[in-house]
Amino acid sequence: MSMNYRVFHGLDFPEDEITACLKREGLLTLELEFTRRCNLRCIYCYASAGEPGKDELSLDEIKGVIDQAKELGVRRIILLGGGEPLLYRHVREVIEYVNNSGLRQSLFTNGTLLDREISDFLYENSVDVIIKHNSNTPDIQDRLAGISGTFDRIKQGLDSLFMAGYPNGRQLGIQTVICRQNLGEIPDMWVWARENKIIPYFEILTYQGRAKEHPELLLESDDIRGTFDILQGIDEKRFGIKWMSHPTIAALSCKRHLYSCLVNSEGFVQPCTGIDLSVGSIRESRLKDILKESRVIRELRDIYNNIKGECGSCSYNGECYGCRGNAYQITGDYRASDPACWINKAHHCKTG
Repeated sequence: MSMNYRVFHGLDFPEDEITACLKREGLLTLELEFTRRCNLRCIYCYASAGEPGKDELSLDEIKGVIDQAKELGVRRIILLGGGEPLLYRHVREVIEYVNNSGLRQSLFTNGTLLDREISDFLYENSVDVIIKHNSNTPDIQDRLAGISGTFDRIKQGLDSLFMAGYPNGRQLGIQTVICRQNLGEIPDMWVWARENKIIPYFEILTYQGRAKEHPELLLESDDIRGTFDILQGIDEKRFGIKWMSHPTIAALSCKRHLYSCLVNSEGFVQPCTGIDLSVGSIRESRLKDILKESRVIRELRDIYNNIKGECGSCSYNGECYGCRGNAYQITGDYRASDPACWINKAHHCKTG
């Protein structure tokens, strides 16, 4: 069977580029955390962000890992906060360094610190921006963010980006975690995004960090499936976009473990944010050597042959491997079947 996927944005790549990356044991993207410091206290935050880490990377160390990633063939740097990246005091210098290195970059931000001046700076430096926006209902958005007034500040941030020129000539997206509180408004948010040329990056909650303290966020798998099916129908009928409904990100098949990795704010290398398992430190070894010598990275880069259970026998194995983060967080095994996947399940189960 073949799923009709399209490359929607620079967070995914065509199959031939992924195959070439695997062959050369390189990278196409690098996810880079700046700091765990954050001005919000999102109740679903994977990193339980708030205060900065004890020994976070210096500007020179960040530039060094960008250089190493470029040597491995990286095409795009994904700028994460762990917390909020715009709170990192050298964020502009990092952005300018990436731009001057000839690499694309995507900034994931909660949007509350965006004003016209910083939005203009991002646009001028060719930064694609993804804002974490979970609800069009102020009370729900503020409750999920853990801070009153967040909804209004996100709206102001989006308005600043629009005035700076986004999304014309740059990519603009919204990242939304699908949970019980916002489930009913997800289709309307999706349509709004599509109609405004905003990439909807809507994903299932990863059961880690603060999410473990808030079981009220969790949904039954059938509820998630129903929502994904609705979004699939909207895309096909209204926008002519075809994709198959399956976890963990709507309209996108996550394949990051074939071509990416994460360097967190203290220099530890992880497969992704969901698999918060260190495979080495860039303060002790070069990135190339860490990726080459790590058993975890090798197994994930050959995940279609290493995946277990229902995912391994699924007819879509080879094109989809579910969410490795949820598999790891829930079962302790990053090779396990995705517990949130509904394709081979007839029974109800919680994502946690």
